[in-house]
Amino acid sequence: MMDVSIVLLNWNGAEDTIACLRPMLDWRQVRPFLIVVDNASTGDDVAQIRQALPGVQLIENATNEGFSGGSNGGIEFALAQGDAPILLLNNDAMIAETAVHRLCQTLDENPQIGMVVPQLLNEHGELVAVGGKNPAFHLQTRVQSFPNEAPVQVVETVSGTAVLICAAMLRQVGLLDERYFFSTEMADLALRARQHGFVCAVDRRAEARHTISRSAPLRNSLYVYYIVRNRLLFLRSHYRWRLGLRAFWLAYTLVLALKLRLGGQRVTARAVWLALVDGVNGRFGGQNERVLAYCTGKVAT
Repeated sequence: MMDVSIVLLNWNGAEDTIACLRPMLDWRQVRPFLIVVDNASTGDDVAQIRQALPGVQLIENATNEGFSGGSNGGIEFALAQGDAPILLLNNDAMIAETAVHRLCQTLDENPQIGMVVPQLLNEHGELVAVGGKNPAFHLQTRVQSFPNEAPVQVVETVSGTAVLICAAMLRQVGLLDERYFFSTEMADLALRARQHGFVCAVDRRAEARHTISRSAPLRNSLYVYYIVRNRLLFLRSHYRWRLGLRAFWLAYTLVLALKLRLGGQRVTARAVWLALVDGVNGRFGGQNERVLAYCTGKVAT
């Protein structure tokens, strides 16, 4: 029997959270310690989760701490229980016991691996990603193929959708940087982990499914804002003296905002512009309400 702590964030998505975690109650090879972090949901999510999953450890945040802050609360609780590996899992993703067991074995067999992910498929069974690339050097950061058929492949970074993390690595490297709030915090953690001798990997023998369509309404505003802004934070944190690199991304972002505006994509153009302004001015952390208001033209920067 393998022990694993599973940290899952909930934000106004109790139905998805319950559907994701309930099958784990019947696992036999892996003993899951379920930790749900509620990021200040506005409805009765907490009550629903308590009723459907009475054995879950439920952490209630007074405010939305984002992916990084919310995950850190769950990670800290898990680390306080011991050294079992920690699985970060989105509530719109599904992973089978066999896949988690495989990932646990991979961590056990490869002490240099600090984080390992399964192949990520969409709801139609199509391959989405098998790891990620450094966002300082790549616009499209998803890895979708490898040059050989080895089952375990080293990658530069990984997604937080479904990732098994070694507890010992977290104790050495530290937790997620909460300035990111959402997006790119895993790339930041991966780069810090590499400085301590750990690598990220994909185990192609394990799979998880991610229902991306559930979050589609926010992808042209909030998602765009955080992806663009956090690349600038990533550059500031790790490539401060690579002035040419930083200048390239500033220019690219400005051109992108203008192109979107001219193309009639007003909401996305405003999201990119605000991300550029905030990235330059060092305004990080959660900006959900401000971004949504600005993208709909209700407030100025």
